[in-house]
Amino acid sequence: MRQAIAERPDAAQAHAALASFLCAAGRADEALAHLDRERLRRPSSLWPLSIKAGILSAERRTAEAIDVHRALVAMAPDKPLLWSNFAGDLAAAGEAAGAAAAYRRAVEMAPGSGAAWLGLANLRLARPAAEDVATIEQAVGAADDPYQKMQMLFALGRFHDELGAFDRSFTCFSEANSLRERLVPHDASGLTALVDAQLGLPGAFFAEQPEPDIDEAGAIFIVGMPRSGSTLVEQMLDCHPEIEGGGELFVLQEIAASLGAFEAPASFARRVQALTRDEAAQLRTHYRHSTARFRKTKRRYFIDKMPANWRFVTLIQRILPNARIIDVRRDPMACCFSAYTTYFNRHTDFPNELEHLGQYFGHYVRTMDMARTSMPKRVYRMEYEELVAHANREIRALLEFLQRPFSDFCLRPQENPRAVHTPSAQQVREPVHRLKDQVRNYLPWLGPLRSALEPGHPSK
Repeated sequence: MRQAIAERPDAAQAHAALASFLCAAGRADEALAHLDRERLRRPSSLWPLSIKAGILSAERRTAEAIDVHRALVAMAPDKPLLWSNFAGDLAAAGEAAGAAAAYRRAVEMAPGSGAAWLGLANLRLARPAAEDVATIEQAVGAADDPYQKMQMLFALGRFHDELGAFDRSFTCFSEANSLRERLVPHDASGLTALVDAQLGLPGAFFAEQPEPDIDEAGAIFIVGMPRSGSTLVEQMLDCHPEIEGGGELFVLQEIAASLGAFEAPASFARRVQALTRDEAAQLRTHYRHSTARFRKTKRRYFIDKMPANWRFVTLIQRILPNARIIDVRRDPMACCFSAYTTYFNRHTDFPNELEHLGQYFGHYVRTMDMARTSMPKRVYRMEYEELVAHANREIRALLEFLQRPFSDFCLRPQENPRAVHTPSAQQVREPVHRLKDQVRNYLPWLGPLRSALEPGHPSK
């Protein structure tokens, strides 16, 4: 890569490739230093700063990223993508008003900017204006980029929901998910094979592990369905002086992929079971090294809040035998429908059809019920509805499970200044409250989901 840059020093793509490789190797500071040198050589070029902003965002160095974004939009105020990226980090940092203004700048210049409309819809700051709905509907009809169109459909569904037009809202969500299924098809059979293989592991696989001692690992996994309240649980725990929230990390998924979780899901469990002590230790070291880059404090314990890590509980058991797992549950219909209305990026394998969504929920429940039965000292089930109704009681019980003293700060997540990079970023900055139960407005269209969630469904 350095040779490619030497041969074509003005090729932004070559510099971006080098920076991406360095970050993947855990050398983000080296990548940033390289870009700073290029910035000095090319003070009028946007790309060194633009790549730098992307790296800082990906490394969860949000405050630094915002400073770079601010410089970028000052240099090129006519670039809607720069405003949209700026708005995304402002939203993550809790600067909702600034994020809304930046998103507005983006859509004024580019009415077909799906990311900007989606970001604006996720902020939920004000009742949607009729002209916004009209603008998006026109842009959807003219969209060439299918991903932009999909994002606009999710935003339009959210706007129609807030306006009470539930039939039109559901049509938008349905069209968005149908489009996503064509672009990012869900591997339902692969997931079934992955789950069945892990459920088939002998009891001895779990019995052979040592007694859990969280002080030896420091890792806390929060798993569950998207839109289950997992971000709120992480936000509350991050308020504890001994626990740091790391957000949604892909490290465990990457390790699982290296063991064939996606290419050969039926044999994944056997691969995990066959790991030698040395191999498990190497993967444990890799996990700790790879997640260390996201740690911003010296706190003793660290949260990995990737909901879909429930698929790899046997891998957690094998390579991180002292980690704790928090399973956050929410009412199935409400949780699944909320996930159905949420945009997931092109790198996330998630159901796009209501029936598959119900099957996914069933696989998740079976897996976590097995894990809690097999590892009762390591897996904790948290009910979202109980948490918002009795926050003091539920957080005390959770901290007791984690062997940590109670802290009043955990009951005030709205005061936590950390950046949050999920669709719940604005909701968790409010006092603890129940999520809007929008599912009741859509029951006439949710028959396939309801059927798939019923106990007699073939996925159960």
